[in-house]
Amino acid sequence: MEEGNTEEDIEALIEELDFIPGHFHLPLHLNREPDGPETLRRHDTQLKQESLRAELEAETGRLQYAVRNMLGLLACHLDELDAAEEIFRSICQEDPGNLNAWANLAHVCGGLGREQDESEYLERVAALMGTETGESQADCRLRTARCLAEQAYTHPHDVQLEKEEDQQERLTAALTLYNRALHYGGELVPTEEKWNWYFKMATIHIRLYTIVNDSKDLEYTRLGHFNKGLTLLTETLNSETTHLKALAWCYIGLMLERTEEFPTVPMAVHDCGLSGSDPLSCYGLGIKLATDDAFTLNQLSSVFFRSGKHEMAVGICNMALNVLPDAELNWQAYYTRAKLKVSTYVKALDRAKQGLDGIPDRQDLREARIDLERVLSVRPCLRTHLEMGQVYYYMGVDALQESLMVDEMAVNQALVSLAQALQCPLGSTLPELQLLRGRCLLLKGEEQNAIDCFKRALELERPGGQELWALSLLLHTLLTVFCQSTGDLGHIIAQMEECVLRAEQRHGDGLVKTELKMLCRKHTEEVAELSKELVKRGRLGIVRRLLQSVQPQGKHTALGRSLSV
Repeated sequence: MEEGNTEEDIEALIEELDFIPGHFHLPLHLNREPDGPETLRRHDTQLKQESLRAELEAETGRLQYAVRNMLGLLACHLDELDAAEEIFRSICQEDPGNLNAWANLAHVCGGLGREQDESEYLERVAALMGTETGESQADCRLRTARCLAEQAYTHPHDVQLEKEEDQQERLTAALTLYNRALHYGGELVPTEEKWNWYFKMATIHIRLYTIVNDSKDLEYTRLGHFNKGLTLLTETLNSETTHLKALAWCYIGLMLERTEEFPTVPMAVHDCGLSGSDPLSCYGLGIKLATDDAFTLNQLSSVFFRSGKHEMAVGICNMALNVLPDAELNWQAYYTRAKLKVSTYVKALDRAKQGLDGIPDRQDLREARIDLERVLSVRPCLRTHLEMGQVYYYMGVDALQESLMVDEMAVNQALVSLAQALQCPLGSTLPELQLLRGRCLLLKGEEQNAIDCFKRALELERPGGQELWALSLLLHTLLTVFCQSTGDLGHIIAQMEECVLRAEQRHGDGLVKTELKMLCRKHTEEVAELSKELVKRGRLGIVRRLLQSVQPQGKHTALGRSLSV
């Protein structure tokens, strides 16, 4: 086939079918120029790559090709072209009819300057799309359906989806593609494969329902997502795949719990034969299906963990470990249980600080440490080291006054764990790691080292974020050092000015003003002393910001009248 004819055939098919194989043309943030720092885009892409590799272990059947195509796309955007080529080529070898893999492989070869290979693979795409005689129409439609379903899988896994409108756009695009895949494939799509698509679509409807709910969108829109999601989950129960049915039952239970959010019971509950069904019964059916399957039990525990049902999640982790106690084969259950124990402790700690409960039992921390040690012995990684650092931090700090150290050895062990986390890929890109490291150093009385960590965390925080943990800790620490210092204060003042200006550039004046207001309220006398020193030195920028942060709305007070030295 001549190259010119191949291009014309592909263009004709694109016009007729209204779809293009491959992932590099999709309207994703990944395929656009970053609208923020390049380092932040790379960081997000690497984190997504890491999470999808973990997800690949859980995917079975043809959905693994969707994950692998996405991994190839991520690798290419990380300039790992050889790795991307290997991923796409391996899919082509295992699934010779995979349209996305061939199109993606052609794109990568073009990027590597191998035009002959690119042309050859494009011809292969044209042949698979049915431009050559002898191709079965049914085969073409099934390949098209699978191509669209793989592209649908890609959209929710795009990067930089912090804004709800971006999430809604990607999730809606995914649903559109799944529906088109079902339209093209029809009865040709194998039943089990269709149930997998239904399940993915159901979880998307659940996510959209949550987003719409938070934004107080129209009631019928929320109701529509609820009804469609519940209907698809009920259809998924027809699957013969145990883990899919178990997950479906648990999600049905979660949705039934939310029926009270509507003025009347959604009609889908009755249409699906779930009238009067108890969510706990649904959970029980799902757990019963997974009783002897550690892999499925781990998936269920993750669902309950994300849903805030921590006690249930711990119980399922225990079941999974009874089935398969070997840490090397079932490290995920140990890790999830450890995270749950830490989360339970932190939640109890917050209640104690509010005077709603007593001091939490540190036994949860000790048990979490034991579980994490098991995981580290077989699968050391960034997240596990970071989690271990958090465990040791809470073991070393006073429960109610986090400025007091009660176990220096535990704090030192926390710093060791965090140092090991920093040595892992992506370790130097996590702001939460630097925050925890700075807190540990504060406990040891190393204020300047802590300040350096908080500065680094501020640089790593996502621009436009709603919580400025780094700035809060940085301001409090600098103010403490200022009050304790007996030497030159110029360096401290310069650091404070620098961090405030930097935070305004990254997060805007409003959020920074809120942090300054909190600082003034908690440390009124210290801020007054700082302001006097700033005025003496003629550094009025920070003083003006401090005054504006506590000034009542609508009132404008001249700086000269508001502060006397």
